[in-house]
Amino acid sequence: MGGVESKQAFRGTVLQLTGRTVAVAASEDSFWDQIFQTKGLTGPQDAFTLVTAQEIRSLRDDSPTNLATLCYKAVEHLVRSAASGCPLAKHNTVLNCVRLLTRVLPYIFEDPEWRGFFWSALPGQQDTSAAAPDSPPPLAQSLLGAALDLLFCPDFTVMTVKKSGPDTPEDLSNVDSCEYIWEAGVGFALSPGTTSYLDGHRAELLRLLLTCFSETMYMPSTSDGEPVVNQWLDYFCSSHNRHALPLFTSLLNTVCAYDPVGFGVPYYHAMVQDKHEPLVEVSAQLLCAILDAEITPNSRTLAVEAEEGQLENLFCNYMSRIHRDEDFAFVLRGISRLLNNPLLQTYLPGSCKKVAMHQELLILFWKMCDLNKKFLYFVLKSSDVLDMLVPILYHLNDSRSDASRVGLMHICVFILLLLSGERNFGVRLNKPYQVRVPMDIPVFTGNHGDLLVLVFHKVITTGHQRLTPLFDCLLTIVVNVSPYLKSLSMVSSAKLGHLMEAFSTPWYMFANATNHHLIFFLLEIFNNIIQYQFDGNANLIYQIIRRRDVFHKLANIPTDPNAVRPQPKKKSKQSAASKGASTPSAAGSPASGAKSLVHSEQTRQELPSGPATSAEASSEAAGGDSGGGGAGSSTGTGGGGGGMRLEQAAAALPTPSTAVTTGSAAAAADEASDVGEGEIASARSADFVATQEWIESWKEKLPLQTVLRLLQVLVPQVEKICIDKGLTDEMEILKFLQHGTLVGLLPVPHPILIRKYQANSGTNQWFRTYMWGVLYLRNMSPPIWYDTEVKLFEVQRV
Repeated sequence: MGGVESKQAFRGTVLQLTGRTVAVAASEDSFWDQIFQTKGLTGPQDAFTLVTAQEIRSLRDDSPTNLATLCYKAVEHLVRSAASGCPLAKHNTVLNCVRLLTRVLPYIFEDPEWRGFFWSALPGQQDTSAAAPDSPPPLAQSLLGAALDLLFCPDFTVMTVKKSGPDTPEDLSNVDSCEYIWEAGVGFALSPGTTSYLDGHRAELLRLLLTCFSETMYMPSTSDGEPVVNQWLDYFCSSHNRHALPLFTSLLNTVCAYDPVGFGVPYYHAMVQDKHEPLVEVSAQLLCAILDAEITPNSRTLAVEAEEGQLENLFCNYMSRIHRDEDFAFVLRGISRLLNNPLLQTYLPGSCKKVAMHQELLILFWKMCDLNKKFLYFVLKSSDVLDMLVPILYHLNDSRSDASRVGLMHICVFILLLLSGERNFGVRLNKPYQVRVPMDIPVFTGNHGDLLVLVFHKVITTGHQRLTPLFDCLLTIVVNVSPYLKSLSMVSSAKLGHLMEAFSTPWYMFANATNHHLIFFLLEIFNNIIQYQFDGNANLIYQIIRRRDVFHKLANIPTDPNAVRPQPKKKSKQSAASKGASTPSAAGSPASGAKSLVHSEQTRQELPSGPATSAEASSEAAGGDSGGGGAGSSTGTGGGGGGMRLEQAAAALPTPSTAVTTGSAAAAADEASDVGEGEIASARSADFVATQEWIESWKEKLPLQTVLRLLQVLVPQVEKICIDKGLTDEMEILKFLQHGTLVGLLPVPHPILIRKYQANSGTNQWFRTYMWGVLYLRNMSPPIWYDTEVKLFEVQRV
């Protein structure tokens, strides 16, 4: 009953505080002790249950002095406890202050008039000049300093290294926190002990820091993409933070050393609560927030540093300076282990613990690759990159139909676009895919390149309509890796052929001003494989021959305005049946596939009569690359802003355009646009009408020469074999294609063109919005920001 009585007593004190019209003086210690020394807050959730949002807003609007005193007294308790080494008797008081501040801060941030409260002078100090050397620090600096000291406080958050006497507690202001790093790993070889008691205190302090930094959520994004000023992050990530290095290594090592499976005892997680997981989750979230912080020169808290040109995010600096291979291996192994955890298959259903922090891990991996290029090259130089690829493809496939997880789709595509810009990624895709992950894709025997193509095909053909702007990015990734794919399976080859057939239909090509870009990408994929990997890709060559009419029709696109108008799609059963009959199957029918190659001379279309010269070939290839480069120079990544569903794991946030650069000057043929392709499509598709001039502007740039030359050489040979030998089995045709050669018959190989991800202010703003949306949704126990008026994104409650 003691716990219930304590909660009731605390609840009564809160009602007294919110109901008073007269201010409670800071000197009334007896009243404030009832709040800060209560035994009623037994956990973080209690502060959210016993102090309602309505009461906090009432306190803020009707009794602002009482709210200011509450915050001041809470910070004062934290500062005094940190100065005294936080003895055991003060542990409860410190936790109560942390929980109440975590509860109150979001409601201070949502009111613009209160937002600067923690950075203003305290009552009675208004006459003190802020520039004076003896002026007391703002309340925010005292709060951050105390919280940082308490994160490395012996017996409160870390195990004691050297025991001091009971009368001489260790001075936290002089403690060397590098001796108290939480976990072995990067920069620290020892593995200090920990307990659930210490882990709980660490998690609550980190949650308080994350709440302090969430001021960004309550400030609308700027129209020019410039970062908003967040004084909390500016101060925390600057040289004022003397614990920056040990905190960075502690957070990173805590995340990467975590193994949710442990010894692998079945159903152990169902019998014993894992109290370390909340610490790992909030550590990953805090890392994402501080690594994304951009210190602003106009920040009032760093005026001196701005004058001296010393503005730098220390955490980003430490991340960029990691260089040892063993540290890279530790980080990559830890992130991939946690990402692959939900994919684990066991004989006993539900016997293995599953974690759900994949979005934070993907954001963290993205930031690491962006800040430390040595880490990116380490990831790509071995097959370990495939341990990242498989879970990314799994989430792409799993989230494709859910509008609330569009943000997750975008971050996965961005990571793959970044990786595909390096040659080693394409080479690694040739490793056989043997570990089967539960995905609803066709069964195949092949490599990781096949898996990539099949998942992308699934996303394009069965994904949510809001994913349409991602088609350019998806095909750009395949273009980047296509010169290195040594052998695609029949299933994935058929999927590429199906995309070519679908995207080249008039009703789709002429639906808006950008759909034809997809044809350029697909033709570039086929050209790369034909020119550089012909020997091992008989399956793809076979699919090109089967669909030769598609390429012939592309070469002869009518330019008459009346002929190019898209026909509306018929939805009758008859048309659906005819469409199904005309669409090739995924793997191809052995009999019909071979028979379809036999045509009479009267029905077969005429091919170009002779090979082009080298000059013509390279000129036409350059023109084709030019068109493809133009399509890739501005890749849309999402339409306008959507909302978020609180019960889902990700937010559908507004996404800007993504800049994709090419390795050739040919990309300048088509002008790049700063507007996302989704916006272009949605803005112009309704009123767009294809014209003869528009078609002619890109028709001549289609890189069809290589494919048409291949068809000119191989189709007569295959047809002759089919007629002479009476072949009806596609396997015999594949054997012929495997032993065939086009040496000296194709145009001069075009240079390999790689389009790399290039960040800009728009993508940075999208990333920040998505990240805070993820943090908002992932912190529902306790619900830190729930039911507050955030401005950075829209919240839809369903």
